Amino acid sequence: MSERTRRHSGDAPELVTLHVWRTSRGALPRALTRMALDPRRLRALPGVRFGKLLGTGTGTDFGPKDADLTRWAALTVWDSPAAAAGFDDSSVGRAWARIAHAQARIDLRPLTSRGEWSGRLPFGDPPGGRVTGPVLALTRARLRARRAATFWRAIPPVAAALRDAPGLLARFGVGEAPLGWQGTVSVWRDPTDLVAFAYRHPEHRAAIMRTPTEGWYAEELFARFEVRDVVGDRSVLGWVADGGPETVKGGRA
Repeated sequence: MSERTRRHSGDAPELVTLHVWRTSRGALPRALTRMALDPRRLRALPGVRFGKLLGTGTGTDFGPKDADLTRWAALTVWDSPAAAAGFDDSSVGRAWARIAHAQARIDLRPLTSRGEWSGRLPFGDPPGGRVTGPVLALTRARLRARRAATFWRAIPPVAAALRDAPGLLARFGVGEAPLGWQGTVSVWRDPTDLVAFAYRHPEHRAAIMRTPTEGWYAEELFARFEVRDVVGDRSVLGWVADGGPETVKGGRA
């Protein structure tokens, strides 16, 4: 069996969920307790293929000082929608609901995925496909310690460009640890807006071109998803659109 096959998570899942909770600053000790206790509990839930509890950032500069200590997230890959339907009544879902004053959930279908996360291919080998509605881009990387300073200096121009990018609906940082393990979530009105920023915007394109030569990452992943639905309080996601139904429901051609 090849190494790639051994680490493959199977066929692309039908459903990936991103739960996001907003808590008060006073709830920080309880949130940190949940972050310590719940990763294993999340992965042990029935029907979970892959799960990560994540801290978040404001999305202002995606740097070390960008942490948002009042917002937390869970990214979960499910065997089936039926399994995902039980999350709110699970021990993890109930624990976070008790300390959150607002929450949202994004339902996702993987379109493309490149790279690994904790030595795994969490979203399998998605078949791609044409999508006419909103899409979500997820980046995740584990920085090489000796290259971190160079990476942090390169990020602010990209973050500033992202803030004003046409078609951007929401953005925020995500991470498994305060430093060295970070990523980004961005939601776009349609795939053409995402592609225009990712490959044609000069700041972002320059960062892409530097990646192979700078050797910033010990491990990296980039994935793109169809947004099937957004449920709950979109302000938790930093939603910047008017919120009409056409910006929420995904659609396939």
